Amino acid sequence: MPKLLEGKLALVSGIANKWSLAYSIAQAFSREGASLVLTYLGDRQKDSIVELSKDFNVAATLPCDVTKDEELAALTESLRDLNRPLHAVVHSLAFANREDLTRPFVETSRSGFLLAQDVSAYSLVAMARATAPIMSEGGSLMTLTYLGSTRVVTNYNVMGVAKASLEAAMRYLASELGAQKIRVNAISAGPIKTASARAIKDFSTILDTIQERAPLRRNTDPAEVADTAVFLASDLGRGVTGNIVFVDAGMQVMGF
Repeated sequence: MPKLLEGKLALVSGIANKWSLAYSIAQAFSREGASLVLTYLGDRQKDSIVELSKDFNVAATLPCDVTKDEELAALTESLRDLNRPLHAVVHSLAFANREDLTRPFVETSRSGFLLAQDVSAYSLVAMARATAPIMSEGGSLMTLTYLGSTRVVTNYNVMGVAKASLEAAMRYLASELGAQKIRVNAISAGPIKTASARAIKDFSTILDTIQERAPLRRNTDPAEVADTAVFLASDLGRGVTGNIVFVDAGMQVMGF
């Protein structure tokens, strides 16, 4: 059976540990034959990512702090040095101060609001600018979002607003980069037990609610999100851009 990403080079950002959605996506990409470029934040994280990805088909492991323009510029040059076109980019980055996820949204600090927007939303724009010049054959740029972008999810607070911004950025990028045959999409994953999700107060309650109310009566499996990313990165997704693809056991269709 042919591998869906054979011969493709894919950059995956956001691996923190083996529970990260980015890790599941990198694992699926490697399974389907892609060569991987993995990014890390700081030398300590580099060692962890190298260990986590030892069984993957990794072409390079590169530093990238998306809040620093000089590191993004260096990423572009490092990708050029590989002398290969880039075919897929996975943006799986988000951050907010813990206190802004626990106190009332109206009490969000200015600095906390801007930090969440910078790391969780603007970084998609910055990464698109850094990688698009290397995507000379076109390709797929994707990000991870959540239903809290359009509906109020208790304790999601400033991150919900950041995800709304991220989704709008995705659509504008899809419009502009389409002329370069670059498709831009978002995967809206259901709640999954990742390290970042555990920072949300009463997260376990959300998981219990999904199991009771989602059409499939279960929570989302990270492998389902990863396989959707494979679809978007592969030629099977060649006509899909500017979309939010929901992988959430159907929860997005439910009302009260």
